[in-house]
Amino acid sequence: MAPPSPATLLLLCSLLLAPLAVGEPQRTSYIVHMDRSAAPLHHAGDCHAWYTAILASLAAASPDSAWGTPQHLYTYTDALHGFAATLSRSELRALRRTRGFVLAHLDRRAAIAHDTTRSQEFLGLSSSSGLWPAANLGEGVIIGVVDTGVWPESASFDDAGMPPVPSRWRGACEPGQEFPATKCNRKLIGARYFNRGYVAKHTATSISMNSTRDTEGHGTHTASTAAGSPVKCASYFGYGRGTARGAAPRAHVAAYKVGWRIEWQMSDVLAGMDAAIADGVDVISISAGFDDEPLYADPVAVASFAAMQRVAAGTVDRRIFAGTVSYGGGNTTQATATIAGITSYPANAWISETKMVYDDTLSACNSSDLLQTLALPTIIVCRDMGIGGIFMQMKTVSKAGLAAAIFITNNDGKFLLFSMPAILISPKDAPALLNYIASSSHPSATITFQQTVLGVRPAPVVAGYSARGPSRSYAGVLKPDLLAPGDSILASWSPVSPMARIGRTDLVGDFMVDSGTSMACPHASGVAALLRAAHPDWSPAMIKSAMMTTASRVDNTLAPITDGNGNGIASPLAMGSGHINPNSAMDPGLVFDAGSADFVALLCAAKYTEAQIAAITSNVAVDVTPWTMEFGGAGHKGMFEVEIKLNAPTGGEPAFGALVWADDSGRYRVTTPFVVL
Repeated sequence: MAPPSPATLLLLCSLLLAPLAVGEPQRTSYIVHMDRSAAPLHHAGDCHAWYTAILASLAAASPDSAWGTPQHLYTYTDALHGFAATLSRSELRALRRTRGFVLAHLDRRAAIAHDTTRSQEFLGLSSSSGLWPAANLGEGVIIGVVDTGVWPESASFDDAGMPPVPSRWRGACEPGQEFPATKCNRKLIGARYFNRGYVAKHTATSISMNSTRDTEGHGTHTASTAAGSPVKCASYFGYGRGTARGAAPRAHVAAYKVGWRIEWQMSDVLAGMDAAIADGVDVISISAGFDDEPLYADPVAVASFAAMQRVAAGTVDRRIFAGTVSYGGGNTTQATATIAGITSYPANAWISETKMVYDDTLSACNSSDLLQTLALPTIIVCRDMGIGGIFMQMKTVSKAGLAAAIFITNNDGKFLLFSMPAILISPKDAPALLNYIASSSHPSATITFQQTVLGVRPAPVVAGYSARGPSRSYAGVLKPDLLAPGDSILASWSPVSPMARIGRTDLVGDFMVDSGTSMACPHASGVAALLRAAHPDWSPAMIKSAMMTTASRVDNTLAPITDGNGNGIASPLAMGSGHINPNSAMDPGLVFDAGSADFVALLCAAKYTEAQIAAITSNVAVDVTPWTMEFGGAGHKGMFEVEIKLNAPTGGEPAFGALVWADDSGRYRVTTPFVVL
């Protein structure tokens, strides 16, 4: 077994709790950073045993032992050096006095950053030229997706035509509930799940799907966006129809499930990242983060040994929630259709020549009794009342049984789920329609649904919901890094997670249109995978450099990219370096590289303490060349070189470590300890 590659690129409900008995101390989950150089010599090659011994010692001396002992949740060996455990306050105080202790912080929830058939084309990716053919569509690269799991039966994970699993892959397909190991294939090569942190926090809560199977849809969506195989005739109930594929469609996918009921515990996220690094993935895509914490307490920053790449979300030149209102002998208004408008009618369906009424008092749209006095069928036209207004008005209109509704609103409708046909038009388009209603004795309209509009201008635009910089963990580094497609992205979904409703019937499907920085991240991850395939000798810093320095700062009208928040031209705090440009990134002309020493210098300049720096960096870095050796039989010889670097002071104490060789079967472990004085 080879040591993990240092070139992994890391991108970014109400529950019942068990009652606490009177006098019983509360144990809380903590993530504990340890200095592995402080391990006793007999534990130098086995940190797990060291941490287990520490917890056993704490339990033996704890005044709280009558109520149980600390629970050892995880040992971290690659994402960071340390462990996760449940501790009482007295046990935490004792742990702080233990040799090798660096830092401990509470386990907590992460913030989920909430081909598609158009976004890859919008990025300029083409099978005939540019990065796609140069990278052979990402062949041979492994993308680890740390998310809510995966729906393995999705056509996006079909392995037809995929090359064999890379021999360097060290991961596994972990069986679990409704997820046998046979679900993995040459596309989906790995699956693991981590929920000890979640279970420790919610002791009275059972796990509904104790496996890597995704019942939320989020992980399936991000994984297929990053590396989904081509799926013909994909659509969201008729919208966005085309071939769906990921940014790196021939890359392999490994899924690490850390999200449970849309809750991500820091300890579980770290365990997933730790496993992904050890398994040998090339790119880690994670659409969540903890960036309100300082770097040394941010597991994403710790796991990547740097401030992690955060991606802004932008629009593409397609509007798929579109419909048309035709009225008055040839007048038309392009509009946004709600999801119910999509699902209520087959492709190219319409509501034809139906009576139209404008409610200028706002009362009818909020009273089903008043609406029921209207002659049916009727299209009601209402103004949006504000926050929550459309939702309540829609319920009223639906209950009254009207044919459809037209809402005048600035709401883009992306996150609205309704149970009847509805069209949203902007206030600037409303006057012509209202003048027609007022001037006609029998106003009527035809509404056409399921229209996909391409060539929307301007695009991209920084989405209003996209996070703005500067980084709250360290304002000295520009964030976000890049702008990538994240708005109305069509990708695979778990067909058990409801995505729309007609009446009282929940609707599910194999594809979902979703928006958010969660959708932007896998686009960047997929492009990073393509660059990894095209330039296997590039470091993660060089790949990131190429992506950032070649990003575009103009939209498809050749004007500066604008901010969807209404702030005019987007600043770097909204879009970072600009919109990702994969083909230019393939040949940037110049790239900037950075190593561990550069990041340590940055942390020192930021006035971080020695302990805080030690929480992010190793005290001792060991590089082994080569990482793997092959022997033809007994008596054969091999040569390797070990380079040991001291990245941070050891406080005058010796630093200990060990080099461990393991064979593929796992039968042998050959350990060589070392000491740095």
